[in-house]
Amino acid sequence: MASYLQIFSTFAKIGAFTFGGGYAMLPLVRSEIVKKGWMEEKDFPDIVALSQSAPGLLAVNISIFVGYRLKGTKGSIVATLGSVTPPFLIILAIAMVFSGFQDHPVVVSIFKGIRPVVVALIAVPMLQMARQANKRWWMWGISAVTILLVAFLNVSPIYILIVTIVVSYSIVKYRDSRKKEGEK
Repeated sequence: MASYLQIFSTFAKIGAFTFGGGYAMLPLVRSEIVKKGWMEEKDFPDIVALSQSAPGLLAVNISIFVGYRLKGTKGSIVATLGSVTPPFLIILAIAMVFSGFQDHPVVVSIFKGIRPVVVALIAVPMLQMARQANKRWWMWGISAVTILLVAFLNVSPIYILIVTIVVSYSIVKYRDSRKKEGEK
């Protein structure tokens, strides 16, 4: 089992070396917690889904969930502190040192160069989770339609979720009624 120091240092490393926020940290979180044996690979999409559904930052929610799973409430506090302390200190240092250089061409170029890396860091775990979750062709179709609706037609994800819930519930009810008719 993990010690509090191991939990803190693992999430501090994740927080320190992740640019772009919650989704960008997913590959590093996955490799760290699976490599250390804290969680199985198959459980990772569930952690992400649970963390996304809770209010707050994804990185903090993942830290809370994993820390709690390892050491209860104290573990969640330690993991959260580990994940937020390095970025806080880094941003504080950047604000103190670079506040006068924010419009300098070199600084602007550095941050423009980081953008594509952050996009890739976000895309890779999303594709890996899609491969694990989408076991049938129609599941890939639903994913593709959802991406098109949200990204290109600006449809609110809330509406998509509501429609999905209603349709799924209707299908289950229909199957149950057909099953009951077949038993008679």
